[in-house]
Amino acid sequence: MMNKTEKMLILDFGSQTTALIGRRIREFGVYTEIIAGDAPLTEAVLNGVKGVILSGSPESVYGEGIAPDKRIYECGLPLLGICYGLQRMTTDLGGLVEPLPKVEYGGIEVEIKLGGQKAKHSQFLAAFDAAIPLNQILESGDAGGAEKTRACEPLPDYTPQPAVRFTAWMSHGDTLTRLAPGFVQAGTSASGFPAVALHQEKPWVGVQFHPEVSHCERGSEILAAFAFGICHCKKEWTMERYVEGVRAGLSARAGDNPALLLISGGVDSTVVGALLLKTLPIEQTHLMYIDTGLMRKNETQVVKKALEKLGAKNLHIINAETEFLAALKGKEDPEAKRKIIGDLFITIQEREVASLGLPESYVLAQGTLYTDLIESGKGVGEKARLIKSHHNVGSPLVDAKRKAGKIIEPLDRLYKDEVRALGRLLGVDEDVIARHPFPGPGLAVRILGEVTKEKCDILREADAIFIDELKRRRAPSGTGSLYDEVWQAFAVLLPARSVGVAGDSRKYGWTLALRAIVSSDGMTADVYRFPMEDLLEISGMITNAVKEIGRVTYDISSKPPATIEWE
Repeated sequence: MMNKTEKMLILDFGSQTTALIGRRIREFGVYTEIIAGDAPLTEAVLNGVKGVILSGSPESVYGEGIAPDKRIYECGLPLLGICYGLQRMTTDLGGLVEPLPKVEYGGIEVEIKLGGQKAKHSQFLAAFDAAIPLNQILESGDAGGAEKTRACEPLPDYTPQPAVRFTAWMSHGDTLTRLAPGFVQAGTSASGFPAVALHQEKPWVGVQFHPEVSHCERGSEILAAFAFGICHCKKEWTMERYVEGVRAGLSARAGDNPALLLISGGVDSTVVGALLLKTLPIEQTHLMYIDTGLMRKNETQVVKKALEKLGAKNLHIINAETEFLAALKGKEDPEAKRKIIGDLFITIQEREVASLGLPESYVLAQGTLYTDLIESGKGVGEKARLIKSHHNVGSPLVDAKRKAGKIIEPLDRLYKDEVRALGRLLGVDEDVIARHPFPGPGLAVRILGEVTKEKCDILREADAIFIDELKRRRAPSGTGSLYDEVWQAFAVLLPARSVGVAGDSRKYGWTLALRAIVSSDGMTADVYRFPMEDLLEISGMITNAVKEIGRVTYDISSKPPATIEWE
């Protein structure tokens, strides 16, 4: 994908946050690659690798969990085991892992004993000390880029403290009951179980929590300390270099064949559109927008204007509302709705492409993100679990096209915030880049139960009021609007009616749920804490303007355990 002299390697054992590890490290300027956890570690794979991270997993080491190539322990590289990764190292090297009497999940306090450890671990342990800021750890590495080759220098003026405490983010049902030979326990959870382990002689460390998630205190510092303090990485990866590699790959894959992008108008597909338009000849790029009747208010007009501004000439807008609503009639199961929409997308696309007269050799481009792949159980390895199907991932017809090599997904290793950075680099308008995520199946997964035109119209109006008000109202921080402060906000129409009063009459209206979350990547999310006055006023505006809605609620569920979307 790009010219690179060194990298971090991540072994994917099926965790939902594996790629998030790589994204965090890429933020430091270090290139990362993710491979299946049991992939052969050949000389070619290990070429240029500065360190290896063993990811988490939904499995147990004594169950169906996969094991890495044993050469991982013979290659002499630094290792960082995260949750299952540490349990895997412990089991492989002669320790013991057993089920916990009570699972450790969520925010749990951890105590780290910093004194008395080997000098080789001092920079890693510095990450746990709140007195050491992230920029100090980053500056201890190579800040000069590829032309510099000096080793990472010690953190200046760092004197280990006797012990520190911080809140880690845990998600496991197993624990280390006997450390492998050579390892010592440097951290203990509030439950009394090992939380951090270090090898006394080798550059091997492990943690029983997930430093990659934003909920984990000192998480970025821990990953940075491993990358720079133990692996001595250089900072030489940038989004500009990523774009160079992706554009070269797009040109090679497409050749002289037409490239067709099924575009939704959201951030992801719009950025892919910009990438195609700036890489291939304008005439070679075809953008097809299918209006499913499941879109936000005035979506088609907004999409058309944005794409034409990017220079699109071959823009095909298809009105397919009648077909989609007919196919969804009577369907209530969310997975069934997603599959129906995904298959119908491809069916209509094939029909419309035939009418365009494009050759069979055309390639299909999609705005698939890594989060789409892993939530659909299609991570790098074979152990990723299905959370929900995405219409551009889980559909049998899409699968068939992918296997035939006819799909290009240039964003499939990026997260939402990285896509926005890429869009800005490509010159996409900020008002498009800043739009909140919108699911491919559209309102079909925001209408719980059967989807009808009446319900779509009701939800469209209510959602538009909600979003417009967020854009109009100032955030408490004073730095922008409520819309800017929220990562994603939307309305959900529930399959329930409730009694109310409208004037002097009894009213029996639908129930609407409002959802607003803050996140950096979509893999974890917190509820946005609205000022109550704003919630009350917005609720009143919706029930006054949309007569079919009789009650408004606010969703206060975080991810995990909930997902961001309701279906």
